[in-house]
Amino acid sequence: MRLGRKEDPLGSLCPAPRRVAPEGIAMPAGIFRVCLVVITAIVNHPLLFPRENATVPEYAEDIIQKMKAHEENLRLEQLRLEQEIARQEATLKTLEKAREPEEQNNKEPLPWDLWSAMSMVIFLLIELWRQDYQDGNWQESACEEDDMAVLGKAFKGVALPDKAALANFYERCILGATGDMARKRELVEGFADDLLEALRSVCNRDADMEVEESIGVGSMYENWRVHKPLVCDLIVPFTPPEPYCFRSQTWCSRESVPPDKQGYGTIKVCRADEDAVGCICGKTKLGEDMLCLLHSQTNQTTRSGEMEDLLCCKNTQYLDANQVMKWFQIAITKSWNKISHKYEFDLTFNLLDSPGALKIKFRSGKSIAFHLTPVVQCEDSDAYFISHFPRSSLMADPVSSTDWFVTFAVYERRFIHSISKKLPASACHLSCLQILSFLHGKQCSLTGPSSLTNYHLKTVMLHLLQTRPYQDWASENLEVRLQDMLKFLEKSLQEKKLCHFFIGNRKVPEVLNFPVVFQKAEPLNLFRPFVLHRDAYRKTVDTFHEMLRNTSALINEYTVHIPSVGHTNMLHKESL
Repeated sequence: MRLGRKEDPLGSLCPAPRRVAPEGIAMPAGIFRVCLVVITAIVNHPLLFPRENATVPEYAEDIIQKMKAHEENLRLEQLRLEQEIARQEATLKTLEKAREPEEQNNKEPLPWDLWSAMSMVIFLLIELWRQDYQDGNWQESACEEDDMAVLGKAFKGVALPDKAALANFYERCILGATGDMARKRELVEGFADDLLEALRSVCNRDADMEVEESIGVGSMYENWRVHKPLVCDLIVPFTPPEPYCFRSQTWCSRESVPPDKQGYGTIKVCRADEDAVGCICGKTKLGEDMLCLLHSQTNQTTRSGEMEDLLCCKNTQYLDANQVMKWFQIAITKSWNKISHKYEFDLTFNLLDSPGALKIKFRSGKSIAFHLTPVVQCEDSDAYFISHFPRSSLMADPVSSTDWFVTFAVYERRFIHSISKKLPASACHLSCLQILSFLHGKQCSLTGPSSLTNYHLKTVMLHLLQTRPYQDWASENLEVRLQDMLKFLEKSLQEKKLCHFFIGNRKVPEVLNFPVVFQKAEPLNLFRPFVLHRDAYRKTVDTFHEMLRNTSALINEYTVHIPSVGHTNMLHKESL
C-alpha cells in the first residue's frame, strides 16, 4: 500500500467522485476573480474622489499621480493573480490527463474561460468608464472656472485694477471722504434727542402720538457710507395714546398676496380692550330695520372722527402713512420753534419727495443733512413698518397710503456688527461695498440714474458674507472679493433675481433673534420689478456694464487727482 501511494502521490488528493476536484477548485477561482473585479470597481469608482478636489488646482497633480500609481499597483496585482491561476489551471489539466484521459473532452474549461473573459471585459469597461469620467470631470471643472472668470459679456476684455491699485484708491478716495463720519453721527444724534424731547413736551399726551427714542440705521451706522453729503438715517418709533394700540398684519400672514404687495403690511388702530376681530357690523350691511346694540349710528360717527384724529385713512381704522408724515412734520416744526433759541443754526425740511429729510444750516454756509422718519414696531421684534421708504424713480409703483413697508434695517446693522467680530482684523467686506458703491455712483452721474441701488449692493455683500469662509475676507483678498461681488451682481441681473437677505432665509444666525414668521416666508425677489419694467432693466444693465468698462479709468483718475489721507491730514494740521 505504501509503494502504491508513492507511485500515485496524487491519489489521496482526489477522492471519489474524481470530477468534483477540478470543479471545486475552478469555481472558487472564478468567484475570486469576480470579487476582485467588484473590489477594483469600488476602489476606482469616481464618486470616491470628491468633486471638490477638482476645484483646487494646487492639489490636481498630486491626485493624478496617486491615481496612476494606484492603477499601476492594481494591474500588477491582477497579472500576479492571473499567473497564479494559470499555474493552478495547468496543474488541474495535468491531473486530468494523468488520471482519466477520457476527461480531456470535459466541458469544465468552457465555464472557466467564460469566467475569465467576462472578468476581463468588465474590468476593461470599468477602467474605460473611470478614465472617461475623470477626463470629463476635469473638463467640466475647467469650464466652471472659465465661466466664473468670464460670467457674462461684461467681463470679456475687462481688466480690473490690481490689489495695490485698489488699496491706494481706497486710502485716497474712500477714507479721505469718510474721515469725519463719527463726528457727524455724534452731532446729529445729540440734536435729534433734543428735538424729540421738545416734541414730547409740545404734544398732547392724551390725544397725540407718543414718540420713543431714535434709532440709527443705514450706511452711516454700518460704516460704509461714501457719497457726500454724509446723511444720517434715524427712525423714530411711535405709539398711539391710551387706550388705543396698533395691531399689524404683514403680507406673510395672508393666504394670497399680489406680488406688488409683498414686503408690505397694514396697521390697524384698535382700542386695547377691543377684540382683534372686531364687531361684525362693520363688515356686514345691516338692514334698515336692524340695529347693532354695541355700535349705534351716533357711536359710529364719533368713532370715525376719532380714527381720523388718530391719523387713520378716512372711514377706516388703518393707519395712513401720509397723515402720519403730515403730523410728524407739524410736530417737528413746533418742537424746533421751542428750542431754536439754543442753537446758532437753522433747521429746514430738505427734500419735498422725502418728508423726513432735514437739514442743519450753519451761518458759515456749511450744512448737515439727516433723515428723521417715524416708524411703527412690528409686534415685539426689531422689524418696523416705515412710513416713507425711498424707491427708485424708474420703477416707482403707486402704493396705497395704508400699506407700510417692512424694514429690517436694525437686523442688518446687527448682523454686520456681529459677523465683523468673526472676520479677520481689517477685513475687506466693507471696503468692497464702499468701492462698488463709489464706482456705481460715479457712473450714474455720467450716464444717468439707474434702478440699481446701494441697498441691492449691500444685499449682495450680505449673501457673500454668509456663504464664504471668514478667512476669505482678509484685507489682502480685496481684489478677489470685489470680483466676487461683481460676478454675483451680474448673475443676479442676468437672472433678474436677487433675494432679500432676511425674508425666507432659514440660515439667519439665532443670535439675531430674527422673527420666525419672516424666515418661513417665501423669499422676496428684489429684482422682480425688472420683469415688468424692461426699459428700466435694460438701462440698469447697460449702466452696470459701462461701469465695469470704466472701472480702471475711474480708479486711476480719482487716485491721481486726490491726495492721500496722510498728506491731507498734514495739510490740515499746517493750516491750524
